Amino acid sequence: MKKIEAIIRPAKVGDVCAALAKICSPGIMITEIEGHGRQCGIKQEFRGKTYKTELLSKAKLEIIVNDGDLDKTVKAIREAAFTGKVGDGKIFIYPVDNAIRISTDEKGEAAV
Repeated sequence: MKKIEAIIRPAKVGDVCAALAKICSPGIMITEIEGHGRQCGIKQEFRGKTYKTELLSKAKLEIIVNDGDLDKTVKAIREAAFTGKVGDGKIFIYPVDNAIRISTDEKGEAAV
């Protein structure tokens, strides 16, 4: 099992959720976050004054998938979140040792 953690633009959350629904992804957790990547924030102009916004709004998606579903899930996220501009986000993949469904005590891939 793998945990996919994707940091994406908030405006792309709906597109990514729709893409994941098409491939029957088992579940998703979404958190609103703030941060910045290599660009270290952005410069904006408001009423003639320039100011720097260091922390940008992002969405963090967390998905646990079976190993066999990893590639198609990552592909769906990447294609749906892509704009081609700086700030599209990142995808991180971590190993998951075990999962336990609390209601039924199922373990491992059956719990996902």
